[in-house]
Amino acid sequence: MPQARYKPLVDRLAADIRSGRLLPGTRLPTHRQLAAREHLALVTATRVYAELEAMGLVSGEQGRGTFVKETALYGGREVDLQSAAADTVDLSFNYPALPGQAELLRAGLRQLATAGDLEALLRYQPHAGRLQDRAAVARHLLRRGLAVPAAQVLLLDGAQHGLATALMALLQPGDVVAVDALTYPGFKLIAQTQHLELAPVPAAGNGTDLDVLEKLCQRRKVRAIYTMPTLNNPLGWVTDAAHRQALVAIARKHGLLIIEDGAYAFLAEAAPPPLAMLAPECTVYISGFSKNVAAGLRVGFMAVPASWVDRMERVIRATIWNTAGVMTALACGWVDDGTVARLEQEKRRDARQRQRLAAEVLGPLPRVGHPGSYFVWLPLADEVRADQVAMALVRERVSVSTAQPFATSAQVPHAIRLALGSVAPDTLRLALGKVRQAIEHHTGR
Repeated sequence: MPQARYKPLVDRLAADIRSGRLLPGTRLPTHRQLAAREHLALVTATRVYAELEAMGLVSGEQGRGTFVKETALYGGREVDLQSAAADTVDLSFNYPALPGQAELLRAGLRQLATAGDLEALLRYQPHAGRLQDRAAVARHLLRRGLAVPAAQVLLLDGAQHGLATALMALLQPGDVVAVDALTYPGFKLIAQTQHLELAPVPAAGNGTDLDVLEKLCQRRKVRAIYTMPTLNNPLGWVTDAAHRQALVAIARKHGLLIIEDGAYAFLAEAAPPPLAMLAPECTVYISGFSKNVAAGLRVGFMAVPASWVDRMERVIRATIWNTAGVMTALACGWVDDGTVARLEQEKRRDARQRQRLAAEVLGPLPRVGHPGSYFVWLPLADEVRADQVAMALVRERVSVSTAQPFATSAQVPHAIRLALGSVAPDTLRLALGKVRQAIEHHTGR
């Protein structure tokens, strides 16, 4: 179905509101003024404001006009994903947990309490972490196909801290970083605070379009590339070995630093080796224990070339001094006793079950994703506005994400991203049913 002529105007006004170019409280042109300015029929101008109001971005006041709302879906900042209200089913964030994890924590804390070095954990730790803990993480990385010496592993306050550490240590304000056109919102936020320029690269099949990346590097001085080759968030792709080799070749040819995000890599079985294994001299690999163990376990790690260790350690010192000793010891103890491996196996099984549930409930709706991931991407028809669907679901007490927080290009696709891992299966089934109903309602089925 061809896109209605006024739809780009809706998108443009919505983008201006979210970016802050149109501030909360701004009085918009009257319906007649908008129609004249944009060469539209009056009824069409009315339709534009009706769609913006359905998105929750404006409000019409009888006798006064149409105003930008104080509270928009993203709080006025496109990089933010808002936490769901207490009475809302949260399908916007992933914090997967399994039954029995609270008891696991109790047992782990009891074991730490009887350990001989408990007092040492209450003191300041080495900035990069204790060597025995770094060695435990190095053994953990071997299961992901990454062989790295313990001396090149650094411990962090979560993977998000790892991304910030890498950007602060390796890049300067104004540097250009190649990113996927749809990428992790947390990286966008860090890049913005570090005043980096993100250069979006579209997808081609299951991976970054390497032809576009090559042309970008020929045209611009690109300093680095941020990528998630194993379980891309939000599209769920796992790039094949040939694609990884080709990406590394481009990086070496143009002198790019590679920032590899492996936050969800544990969910993909039999994935090709990480980029850090293919190009260890120019890659920083970052991950953590928030997704495979628990969101509250704020312990992350990075593997870096030996020549980068000192500068990374300096940033860790400047930002957190060191990772908390108690939490680090707990996480590394679970690595060594097999608990992390067991939880990863159980979560792989859990994620696949949730994907099957999503396929069953969502039925004929187009879906993009990996059969073993905790999220699914729902592209919408041209006539369907993602914000309208999201606001309709808010009224049904279901929170979802649109493409806006993930998008790095000016052209934002209309799509919904569902996080499947944060609620019980029965609750998930009911919420997915509401998602399908909302999309089908706006599609006119």
